[in-house]
Amino acid sequence: MTPDPWIDVCASPALTDGGEGVRFELPAAVPGERGEAAFVVRFDGRAHAFLNRCAHQRAELDWLPGRFFDEAGLYLVCAMHGALFEADSGRCVAGPCAGAALQALHCEEHEGRVRVALRRPGRPGASGRIDE
Repeated sequence: MTPDPWIDVCASPALTDGGEGVRFELPAAVPGERGEAAFVVRFDGRAHAFLNRCAHQRAELDWLPGRFFDEAGLYLVCAMHGALFEADSGRCVAGPCAGAALQALHCEEHEGRVRVALRRPGRPGASGRIDE
């Protein structure tokens, strides 16, 4: 039996536009190693998932668990240095990593649940951009 290629993250109604996100962990690629922190948020009616690490210093973004958006609910913000990221693409639009991006994960809603693919679309280069 092959493992499920998706991680079930949360119920779809758990995410509201510009509201709190849901943290989860991607399993490690190698057994015995630590998995990677990730999160999912809703923006413009769609769920979006990213690895939970800033494109600048690899710090986790949320200042409190699940708090990824700025006060207006328009941008994801890094708690460490205030970089602003587009919530749909993960591209940094302000801060020390401007032009770089968060690593996006393939995310979809299926039967009232938000799920994330285990296979990643690409690895970020030195700039933080994803090579797809």
